[in-house]
Amino acid sequence: MGFDAAGNLYVAEWGAGRIARIDPQGRRSIFADGLSGPSGLAVGPDNSIYVASYSRDEIYRFAPDGSRSVHVTGLATPAGIGFDRAGRLIIANRRTNQILAVNGNRELVPVIDGLNTPVGAVQTPDGGYVVANIGGGVTILRPDGTRIEAGSAFATPGPGVAMSKEGRVFTVDYGGTTVQEILPDGRSRAVAGGLRSPVGLTLAPDGRSLLTAAWGDGTIYRIPLPD
Repeated sequence: MGFDAAGNLYVAEWGAGRIARIDPQGRRSIFADGLSGPSGLAVGPDNSIYVASYSRDEIYRFAPDGSRSVHVTGLATPAGIGFDRAGRLIIANRRTNQILAVNGNRELVPVIDGLNTPVGAVQTPDGGYVVANIGGGVTILRPDGTRIEAGSAFATPGPGVAMSKEGRVFTVDYGGTTVQEILPDGRSRAVAGGLRSPVGLTLAPDGRSLLTAAWGDGTIYRIPLPD
């Protein structure tokens, strides 16, 4: 899930093989279809839409002019994607247990190794990372290389990871019913519950709420950011 500069929300629909677009008035349309296992989705600094194909091990780029191209190949079940502080595309490469970055030459560069089936990641303001592992737990990587294995309260962390403008990190519990805030010391707290297998997560344009997609009922929910 992700918003473009005009406030349109884009949602990857895995089962339907398409990307839905929801405009600021709530009108839904099909942005792209015929995709194979669209999983992660992110809006880039150039306002292009980037989509990971879990089944084809590729990343697609949909440019603002509507053109579509294969941006990166040679992946291994890519899941969640996003952008780091330098504007590089980062990819949770599930089968190799890595977070990868795409450099200016579209080469894949390892950022983090030795994870537990990663499906989503964000870079924090201090240069560290928070990674959701569907194999279990959440990994916090400090800028000095120190790792904290957090998220013990999760059933199964999912690919939805988002960060507020203040640098607070939130992730979904796909195997449970909650969205959790990951605290700097590795603890977590639930900020929403009663969801049916939440997967996607993104910060709303106003910066005051999160949107999450629930796999279990095909619904998008808005969650106010807690104090």
